[in-house]
Amino acid sequence: MSGLVTERQVITPLDLEREYGLTEGHPLHGEPGLDQFFAWRPLLGHARYRMALRGLYLCGAGAHPGGGVTGGPGQNAAREVLADLKRGRGGEPRQ
Repeated sequence: MSGLVTERQVITPLDLEREYGLTEGHPLHGEPGLDQFFAWRPLLGHARYRMALRGLYLCGAGAHPGGGVTGGPGQNAAREVLADLKRGRGGEPRQ
């Protein structure tokens, strides 16, 4: 079967960091431990896409569900932005 492989490309974490800006070459911005899932991503108290500054939303790979689901964090953050606009909250952080 090895005769069927005609070419290969090896990409290291260093390549991923240099070429794509991935922190330490990790597509999820760090290892997803138990402290990085659901209500704790990116950290406890900031898991609903709103940050401490009014009108600032988190939508990158550091947000739930993480970088492994393409577009997931952005879509979820956009829902929160639209919900805030509909409520007239103007991006207030959740208490």
